[in-house]
Amino acid sequence: MAGGRLICIDGPAGSGKTTLATALAEAVPGAVLLHMDDMYEGWSGLNDDLGPRLRDQVIAPLAAGEPGLFRRFDWHLDRFAELHVVPPSDLLVLEGVGSGDLALAPYRSTLVWVAAPDELRLRRGLARDRDRYEQDAAVWDEPAQRARWDAFLADEARFFAEHRVRESADLAVDGNRPLPPLG
Repeated sequence: MAGGRLICIDGPAGSGKTTLATALAEAVPGAVLLHMDDMYEGWSGLNDDLGPRLRDQVIAPLAAGEPGLFRRFDWHLDRFAELHVVPPSDLLVLEGVGSGDLALAPYRSTLVWVAAPDELRLRRGLARDRDRYEQDAAVWDEPAQRARWDAFLADEARFFAEHRVRESADLAVDGNRPLPPLG
């Protein structure tokens, strides 16, 4: 990323950030896409440690022209798993709740805010989570998952207010609308 760009795509869970980030990364040859879901330490991972840890392990090394390193969180095992190496690139797209962390602001080229109606976001999020547990349907417990979602939504509201993510965004995207072709 030395001399490259960091685009952070933040917004409430289920708003369409991953869809936008994937389309953007696919439209730019050589772009690297990172998901905040891989960085959280479980459902309570949106905490004060997240931004500084991401900055120190991934973003600052990339800004210096060195590879970044992080351990991916395994949601099924409920622990950090394998080490990932993030190569320097001309474009790093970082998507997910928490990518607008103030600790990353000095490195950021653009902050995008994606929003969608609450009911749609919850429906999308629960469907995505259900799909992740598809290989082990016995583990899926929708009421328990809904309770985890409710707690995470409270955490993200606190995070957005504390880091002024929406107010700091350079661009706002309606996650309720289809994306135009990128590229």
